[in-house]
Amino acid sequence: MRFVYVMDPMDRVLPDKDTTFAFLRAAQARGHDALHCEPRDVFVKNADVYARVRHLTVSDAAPHAVFGATDEVRLADVQAVLIRKDPPFDAAYLYLTLMLERARGRTVLLNDPRGLREANEKLYTLHFAKWMPRTLVTSNEEQIQAFVGEVGGRAVIKPLDLAGGAGVMMLTAGDKNARGIIQLLTDEGRRLAMVQEYLPAVEQGDKRVLLLDGAVLGAINRVPRADDFRSNIHVGGSVEPYQVTKEERAMIEDIAPRLKQDGLVFVGLDVIGGKLTEVNVTSPTGIQQLSQHENRDVAADVIQWIERAANDYRPQLKSIPAY
Repeated sequence: MRFVYVMDPMDRVLPDKDTTFAFLRAAQARGHDALHCEPRDVFVKNADVYARVRHLTVSDAAPHAVFGATDEVRLADVQAVLIRKDPPFDAAYLYLTLMLERARGRTVLLNDPRGLREANEKLYTLHFAKWMPRTLVTSNEEQIQAFVGEVGGRAVIKPLDLAGGAGVMMLTAGDKNARGIIQLLTDEGRRLAMVQEYLPAVEQGDKRVLLLDGAVLGAINRVPRADDFRSNIHVGGSVEPYQVTKEERAMIEDIAPRLKQDGLVFVGLDVIGGKLTEVNVTSPTGIQQLSQHENRDVAADVIQWIERAANDYRPQLKSIPAY
């Protein structure tokens, strides 16, 4: 099969950490061809969507990525398109999802571009508010200051469009830096931010639960460094094995139907102290760390799911869909 990976440049990929590299390696091991492109390489011609791609071979040994011939492919003619572009979700990302709409129903899309637009990784969590910590979304400084007091004097403020812990800061009542942090994150009242009550359980870790088609693929526990409250792997959090609890499985069963409805197949839930804080859908990570703890290549499970989904498509679905 041929898989197109819409992603960042390969020189930004960490072969020993990034989930996208694990997908590339697992698919290659199963005999599939990797076609790499960046969002700028996707285009529409005569109402159909194409991509300028480069054939790619990956290796655990350096050089980790070797490019071959350049090609132009119609996305309906490949077996799957893996949308693995890291945030921010900016205008270019929005336009990418709108163009990829042209391939819906004609090839496997992981994740569905319409679902990606719907599921801002902070705001989408509000669909499952009963599982969340106390949360405020606003650009108003006075509302934020009042909320910090309401939740006990400590809260976490986050930008809505970044990932990997970028821009996430602590707010503490009485801290002289608090107003400056709020003004920075809200661009002095011009940009929305999410504020959540501080969960002391984060000191024991922030769980990343990976889901595949609504089912638990596995989980890891990311523990923050001693000098940081953020536990993201990209900011230095260490990783421990973790088993999903009965209570967390009940939460996932409640969430899964909406994820499947929106075409969100590969998803990473962030859970702190039993509370859902984020739903990661653009390019969830953690699969390499999970594989190390389980002593098997978990990425192969995702590739096998794609194979089965691709085999479900029939030639009659290859016509250009109504837009």
